[in-house]
Amino acid sequence: MSRTRTIPSLIAALILSVLLMVGCLPTTGPTLTTPEAFQRMRNGELTLIDIRTPEEWRQTGIAEGARRVDMRQPQGAAGFTDRVLAEVGGDKTAPIALICRTGNRSGQMQQELMSRGFTNVYNVIGGMAGSPADSGWLAQGLPIRPCPQC
Repeated sequence: MSRTRTIPSLIAALILSVLLMVGCLPTTGPTLTTPEAFQRMRNGELTLIDIRTPEEWRQTGIAEGARRVDMRQPQGAAGFTDRVLAEVGGDKTAPIALICRTGNRSGQMQQELMSRGFTNVYNVIGGMAGSPADSGWLAQGLPIRPCPQC
């Protein structure tokens, strides 16, 4: 095979790989990096909600300023929605950023909230531990608070 035919094939394979990865991302809604989420929360522009489990909160701590709403509610998605709604004073238009371990579950719950009428929900890509999209809250050295009693 000639070199001139190999390079276009490699470029085509690379483009196809990127398109496949993008198509598999857990969210189709708006996203924020961890530094963006921190700054917007710090400025009072949004409510950051950590949707991980109590076990995860104990392991790593919680992003300073974040509210805790375990996504696993006895009433399922409706219970989760009710808890988030309570955190934002019943306002489905309030800006919310969801954070989990890597951005996957927060992307899923972002879609759930949007399907239930929330209009301003961000997924914090990278989450606490990081992902290919963002190194994560912990690696960025953003402030956390311990949660030994969670």
